[in-house]
Amino acid sequence: MPGALVQSRRWPAEWEPHRATWLSWPHNRETWPERLESVEDAFCEIVRAIVPGEIVEIHVNDAPMADRVRERLRGAGVEALDRVRFRGVPTDDAWIRDYGGVFVFERGEQAERGRGGVERRVLLDFEFDTWGGKYPPWDRDAQVAKQMARVLRLPREEIDLVFEAGSIDGDGEGTILTTESCLLNSNRMRPGVDRSREALEARLAEAFGVRKVLWLGDGIVGDDTDGHIDDLARFVAPGRVVTAVERDARDDNYAALAANRTRLAGMLDTAGRRLDVVELPMPPAIEGPGGRLPASYANFYFANQALLVPIFGVDEDHEAIRILQSVVQDRPIVPIPAQNLVLGLGTIHCLTQQEPALVEQGS
Repeated sequence: MPGALVQSRRWPAEWEPHRATWLSWPHNRETWPERLESVEDAFCEIVRAIVPGEIVEIHVNDAPMADRVRERLRGAGVEALDRVRFRGVPTDDAWIRDYGGVFVFERGEQAERGRGGVERRVLLDFEFDTWGGKYPPWDRDAQVAKQMARVLRLPREEIDLVFEAGSIDGDGEGTILTTESCLLNSNRMRPGVDRSREALEARLAEAFGVRKVLWLGDGIVGDDTDGHIDDLARFVAPGRVVTAVERDARDDNYAALAANRTRLAGMLDTAGRRLDVVELPMPPAIEGPGGRLPASYANFYFANQALLVPIFGVDEDHEAIRILQSVVQDRPIVPIPAQNLVLGLGTIHCLTQQEPALVEQGS
């Protein structure tokens, strides 16, 4: 059809330029019993690391909370507070990676002219139910993506699929990593929604422009998300992945991480490249009130001017930082103490959501 508008999607890699990083300020004392103030200290360090390179958007429940957080940041010596934006969006908890909107690029091409067209950002709004209904209530968190689209005046696509963004990681070129233990889990099923492997790959292709899905197996012990990829294996460049490995064969994580490492060794990305796989150590077992905590160095976050890496006050911190410095050389590594964050069963990546910058395309 002459002049027909053909849409194409792309989920940009996390290391591509951001306009902003979105956070939801922590306030749920049930998530961090007796540690909420220490968790706020860690959030101040996260904001400090991000704000030199981009805007930081923070959800707060109300104006008094915004005033308190502003003073908390100022008291922690965080500069450039004019680059911190407070949004009055009530939340149940702080895990915005999994309930916030996910930004993709969409391009319309005028086929008859062969022009490059203009990209726009679209915000994807999936169903959220706290990882299979584990932690009610979640009704306020489930509305956050809609509020983000309203604030930014972006088109929002509501998708009838229970899904969390921490369950996938992408290279920006159409390849994503995910796990069977999460995406195929029966606790995410809904009547009339096909969650077979083939159906999910088709939904990911439609929503994100994915051309190849690489499936790993199980997650780490203590991960209440049923095995999110952001505790296991992450792209650091097209064709290059870092993956968590456990060297102690007696450790409960050894078998699952070894099996995932074996799978990665045989994988090709959408460009036909065999993955270059770099191993990250695991910290030793860290115990919380309910058992082992899901501590992992793979839960890092690419900000514009830093790679934020969780550390746990153990010897393995130094090796993990050294390895990440060797594979991410275009921005400094900023260690973020995460001993208190992980008591809530997640760390830095789980608590952040990138908003990519829209770069104007030439004709």
